[in-house]
Parts: sequence; C-alpha cells; structure tokens
Amino acid sequence: MERNKGIGMLIVAASLFVAILFASNRALAHCDTINGPVVKAAQKALETGNVNLVLVWIKKKDEAEIKKDFERTLSVRKLSPVAKEMADMYFFETLVRIHRAGEGEPYTGLKSADTEVEPGIQMADEAVEKGTGEELTKSLNAEMQKTLHALFSEVKSRKNYRPGDVEAGREFVKAYITFIHYVEGLYQATQVPSGEGLHGEREVGEHKH
Repeated sequence: MERNKGIGMLIVAASLFVAILFASNRALAHCDTINGPVVKAAQKALETGNVNLVLVWIKKKDEAEIKKDFERTLSVRKLSPVAKEMADMYFFETLVRIHRAGEGEPYTGLKSADTEVEPGIQMADEAVEKGTGEELTKSLNAEMQKTLHALFSEVKSRKNYRPGDVEAGREFVKAYITFIHYVEGLYQATQVPSGEGLHGEREVGEHKH
C-alpha cells in the first residue's frame, strides 16, 4: 500500500514539474544528447549485439530500418577503431533522429556530452536509477509550492484596486491570468492522458520522452 502511495506521489510530482517547465517555455533537451538514455541504450545494444535494447525507443513501423542499420554498424565497427567510432556515431544519430520523429519532434543533431540538461530531468533519471522517488517528490513539491505561493500572493496584493484605476486593474488581471493558467497547467498535468492507462499501457516505443 505504501509502495503504491509513493509511486502515485511520484507520478503527480513529476507531472507537476512537467507543467512548470512547459509554463516557462523551456525546451527539454535530453534524448538527443550523447549522455541521454537513447544513446546509452544504443551503446549497450552494440556492445552486446542485442538490437531489442534500442527497439523500445522507436515505433514498430521503424523497426526494419533500425535493424538494418544495426547489422551494418556491427559489421563496419569490426574493421578498425576509426571505423568503429564513425559507425557508432552514425547509428546513434540515426536512432535519435527516428526516435525524435516518432515523438513528432524535429531532429537538430546529436548534442555533445556537456549539453546542459534541465535539473528536473536529471533528478527524474536519478530517481529511476535509484528506484525511489522520495527525493524527487520532495524537490518538485517544494518548487511547486514556492511558485504557487508567489503567484497567489501577487494576485492577493493587486485584488483590491480602486475601481477607477484602470492600470491597477490591468495589473490585477495580468496577475490573475498568470496564476489561473499556472494552476490549470498543474491540474491538467496530473490527469492520465487520453487513451492511456495509469501505467501508460500503449504500444511499446510510443511513449514520449
């Protein structure tokens, strides 16, 4: 029971953080980086010869293309250290490009290892690795509460403006709309997407990242 409760809290907290990031119009650079999960999966797949490790990151319709490139890469990387490096990079870029296309996102090239990743994404990955979302939940809830308090305080401070003061009224409306949209985004982020169960039952490779 406690485990399910903890998982539920993690889902809600993570959803809220996603809403916060989108509300601030920040791009989520992650899967298109050398250190991202897609390339890490590709590295492990090439070292073990197990293509299934990367198929989970793409849609079923793209399997044939990836399998073909995977076999070519395995053959070429045996020729020399230089060939291995070039073949691996080609496969990484192909895989990430197809993965991004499956998400409906543009591919702008593979980002370097020192590409800055959003703190929230880093925390989420660490939670998955550790198998516990306690620290993640605590951090996200703290960020959410801090922002909510600030926005709500702004609305309260501008609410009782003099009826004849149009500019003051506009400032209130601006604060009110910002607050309402933020809360709306948080609420929508807590809802399970249409056509998807609580545990995200959909075709393998169709999840967004």
